[in-house]
Amino acid sequence: MDTMHAQGSAAEPSMPLRALGQSGVRAPALGVGTNRWGFGGRGTDQLMLVFSAALDAGANLFDTAEVYRSERPLGECMRRDPRPALVVSKFAPYPTRLSAKSFHKALDGSLSRLGTDTLDLYLIHFPFSLLGIPTLVDRLAEVARAGKVRAVGVSNFSASQMYTAAKRLERHGIALAANEVQFSLFHRDPERNGILEACRKLDVALIAYRPLSGGRNRPDGSALDRTLAGIARARQKTVAQVALNWLLFKDERIIPIPGATRAEHLRENVGAVGWTLSDGELAALEQPSP
Repeated sequence: MDTMHAQGSAAEPSMPLRALGQSGVRAPALGVGTNRWGFGGRGTDQLMLVFSAALDAGANLFDTAEVYRSERPLGECMRRDPRPALVVSKFAPYPTRLSAKSFHKALDGSLSRLGTDTLDLYLIHFPFSLLGIPTLVDRLAEVARAGKVRAVGVSNFSASQMYTAAKRLERHGIALAANEVQFSLFHRDPERNGILEACRKLDVALIAYRPLSGGRNRPDGSALDRTLAGIARARQKTVAQVALNWLLFKDERIIPIPGATRAEHLRENVGAVGWTLSDGELAALEQPSP
């Protein structure tokens, strides 16, 4: 497996790389969600600690969107630390955005806030639009051909909507790179609703947001909570690291993007890489899962 060589401590594991479908773009197996970077009064100095720690560990995939208000602080971090970073952003297909001009204006706004000429991955944020999926996908193809984005994909699309988008992109000779959906040990809908299977059949990456179900310190209430805590104690890992390791093991197309607004949380997340749960531990986690 390809690896990305970290520029930080020699004790940190090298970060495996995973393909964004057939786009030709490869990304670290674990990225960083920035949906909280634009809220809570967090200063750039604090976020720089997270950003640089991610680059040190090879976790240099940053997921943002125009609606997160995090493009501008992420862009400032990239200016301060010019080491290579891969950026995912998203177009929100609001009812007022019906023209091709509005699509291009939205992308140009994201590029300006990020301070870059090209996005590594550009997604349609959600499938609900008066335009319809084929038209939205055609516009993704336009910006890909223009060289403004390296790869294109979708977010919060169902399995059937994924097939529609992938088929339409084929007309342009472009591969559907990813579908970004919620997926975690506590939220396993993609296994049941056909999304994970569609990713396998179409060879599409599944970028998993909220891979810790919105919290890293869950109370030991359910059977699954207790099982997680027991494995974490035995492994001398945290509950978050065990939950992320389970997700990484589930399929090589899955790229979790846990959020981090503190450097210590980023380093904790990266600690999910470089080891593997045993068959017995995986079986134990399957039993009490909701």
